Amino acid sequence: MNTQDIQEKFFRDGKLLVIPKKLKSKQVLFAYLQEELAKKGSTFTEKEVNDFLAEIYDDYAILRRYMVDYGYLSRDQYGLEYRIEEKR
Repeated sequence: MNTQDIQEKFFRDGKLLVIPKKLKSKQVLFAYLQEELAKKGSTFTEKEVNDFLAEIYDDYAILRRYMVDYGYLSRDQYGLEYRIEEKR
């Protein structure tokens, strides 16, 4: 599965319909989101990450958590600053 497959299968009108269940599909989704976020910079506040993800999916907090848990974003110990991690 590639980025185009993810966009066709899981997105409608720029909004994510559902988070994929399969690990590989999740990884492609998170890499795509990371790439789109990286176009805006490399370091962000939590609000900036939330605002970006909220445009894509209603439960932006779960996307943010997944992106941190899967290593696409890192955050400081206080959760105030988020950074784009190197591409996998």
